[in-house]
Amino acid sequence: MTLLLNTLYVTTPEAHLYKEGETVLVKVDHEKRLQVPLHHLQAIVAMGQVYASPELMRACLERDLSLVFLSERGRFQGRLEGISAQGAWLRRSQMETHLDTTRSLAIAKAIVKGKLANQRHVLQRAAREASGETAVELAQSADRIQMIQRDVERMETHDQVRGCEGEGAARYFEGFPLLIRQQQEAFPWQGRNRRPPKDALNAMLSFSYALLMGDCLAACQAVGLDPAFGFLHAFRPGRPALALDLMEVFRPLVADRLVLGLVNTQQVRPGGFRVSESGAVEMDDDTRKALIVAHQERKAQSIRHPFLDSEVPWGLAPVLEARLLARHLRGDLDVFPPFHPKG
Repeated sequence: MTLLLNTLYVTTPEAHLYKEGETVLVKVDHEKRLQVPLHHLQAIVAMGQVYASPELMRACLERDLSLVFLSERGRFQGRLEGISAQGAWLRRSQMETHLDTTRSLAIAKAIVKGKLANQRHVLQRAAREASGETAVELAQSADRIQMIQRDVERMETHDQVRGCEGEGAARYFEGFPLLIRQQQEAFPWQGRNRRPPKDALNAMLSFSYALLMGDCLAACQAVGLDPAFGFLHAFRPGRPALALDLMEVFRPLVADRLVLGLVNTQQVRPGGFRVSESGAVEMDDDTRKALIVAHQERKAQSIRHPFLDSEVPWGLAPVLEARLLARHLRGDLDVFPPFHPKG
């Protein structure tokens, strides 16, 4: 159980939530684990097999306190909330910001700077662990990304900001093969490609990004944001632009490092892929399962949230990011702080 941003996150399997007086009582195996006053909360997020009593549900409805249910894997299942203006005001603020070029551009810049900072973090960490020419080249790639990161603030349009993001991605993926320490010949890197992926690494990256996008989509829905209206990605019917926005920040830290870890620890082998008639490289069932399991295990690991300065599971990081964005849209935060680990 974690209490952050006036939100109670319950991730313990078989936890039971009750209303006791004017508090939320959390029990596991009939033992009291936590008790929080209702007036301290804006939301309760229950992940996995968590029971909520009818009395607590009714109290949430009466107090304009949302009760969100996520699956064990973090997929959004539903949100219980009463008839109130809170959700409507949030979505209205989101739409107004989406349509306001200046405000939307500021958030887009924050997202891109956060992504570039995290790409640089991955390269710098690898440089510290490498030696010789490899360490030098990784450090140089990180420096080039830092230069692009500095340029973002002076950009005047969304297209220019997207251009910085694209240039940063190009520099980052130039250094990507240096991050592969094992099985280099079995997993050659010829650059990022997709639709369809033409090699094993790109097949894993695309699938990992899809898993991450699902987590970010669930985060938007859990908080009450409309996934369709983002700030970096342009609106397109059927496209979850806001979920894609949130995902950009987490790509290097979650998806890229996950794929690299599976290759470098040899948990994934070159025999676990096949080439379809269209030329697309596809994972076999065992490889796909290994990636899904690793993704779920990663979500259970803890990370110190840089803005909140608290230990949280990785699986909650997208939800916290969405909630911080919601606070910014409501005017509670002057700027939107993208996730970037310290150190």
